[in-house]
Amino acid sequence: MIDAERLKILTESAKYDVSCSSSGSSRRNKKGGIGNAEFGGICHSFTEDGRCISLLKILLTNKCSYDCQYCVNRRSNDVPRAEATPDEISELVMSFYKRNMIEGLFLSSAVGTNPDDTMEKLLDTVIRLRKLYRFNGYIHLKGIPSADHKLILRAGEFVDRMSFNIELPTEKSLKLLAPQKSKSGILTPMGFMANEKRQAKSLRYGKFLPAGQTTQMIVGASPESDGQIIRLSQGLYNKFSLKRVYFSSYIPANDKNPLLPANPVGLLREHRLYQADWLLRFYGFTAEEILDEEENLPEEYDPKCHWAIKHPELFPVEINLAPPEVLVRVPGIGFKSAYKIVNARRYSKLDFEDLYRMRIVMKRAMHFITCKGKFLGSENRLTVKNDILLTGQTETFSQISMFSNDEIKTSVLIGEL
Repeated sequence: MIDAERLKILTESAKYDVSCSSSGSSRRNKKGGIGNAEFGGICHSFTEDGRCISLLKILLTNKCSYDCQYCVNRRSNDVPRAEATPDEISELVMSFYKRNMIEGLFLSSAVGTNPDDTMEKLLDTVIRLRKLYRFNGYIHLKGIPSADHKLILRAGEFVDRMSFNIELPTEKSLKLLAPQKSKSGILTPMGFMANEKRQAKSLRYGKFLPAGQTTQMIVGASPESDGQIIRLSQGLYNKFSLKRVYFSSYIPANDKNPLLPANPVGLLREHRLYQADWLLRFYGFTAEEILDEEENLPEEYDPKCHWAIKHPELFPVEINLAPPEVLVRVPGIGFKSAYKIVNARRYSKLDFEDLYRMRIVMKRAMHFITCKGKFLGSENRLTVKNDILLTGQTETFSQISMFSNDEIKTSVLIGEL
């Protein structure tokens, strides 16, 4: 069994990877096995009835042969090192699961001797869990870029989700800050997995990679704009059918490299990128609509407000006539509110009082809508911006409590903008 000191080092070293949340998967469980990946979902959170839903997040080793300048586990950094064997990880997972401490595993690793050797050990671990320990629970495996594609595809038969982290948005930044990595080394395995998932119908352990792929980008370690980052995200969704692109604000881990920022980027930029990502995935926006390529998202208000202010020719829209896909583009109206409006106006025409009762964020929405032809907003862009800024002051960027009844936090939780 792995000792406490190694466990502390390997779990502490894994905390910088944010691309490990999940909503469960549809992989069939094996009869006679232990654990379940499907019911209730898997994430780092607490449900309203107090159940802890969590993953064991750990590295196989933090002894890295790479020297990525932004990474705390880089070869040149003087930190405590540790490694575990596939059997030790497997025993740890089963021990924690049986104690009801976890419901699944997020397994990653630094690149040891070489990518193939490290990927073989990761594969050995997940095969042991599935075959020897008969573990049916959720497994998210972080793949090793540039490893042999046969090892990567084999892993896809045993895990629910895989991620290959891009880390930096451009090849140029990779060469400067992560010289052992390459764009092709990261994107090629993504392509293998996407193609196999499209072709595979039924494998030994159910669907191939049932919870799909994710990736992660570090925000602020390199000089790329938000426009470049959002365009890259859009390309990844379109080409590889990714489930999520995660963003991680840069935290200084190397004060000796002048190419890296001296201060942390902060959560606000990351928060705005997640809002823009939500517009891409659910609101029908394109990256080109959201912002120009060399532009950064404004800190003062969310990306949908930014887009609406830039396009006064599209507003105001009549609340009693506009289709749902137009309503959701109005600042202050999310999907839930849009369908409330559509359902209510079947019975009578709506006015502003009706919208207030529906808890539409009117300080934002009033500048972009009419009700029965009436317009209560302002045509002065400065006034519109000031009103939006006032409503934006209530935003918080800390972790959202699942127990809060606050309407603003609830709207953020469900993605309404």
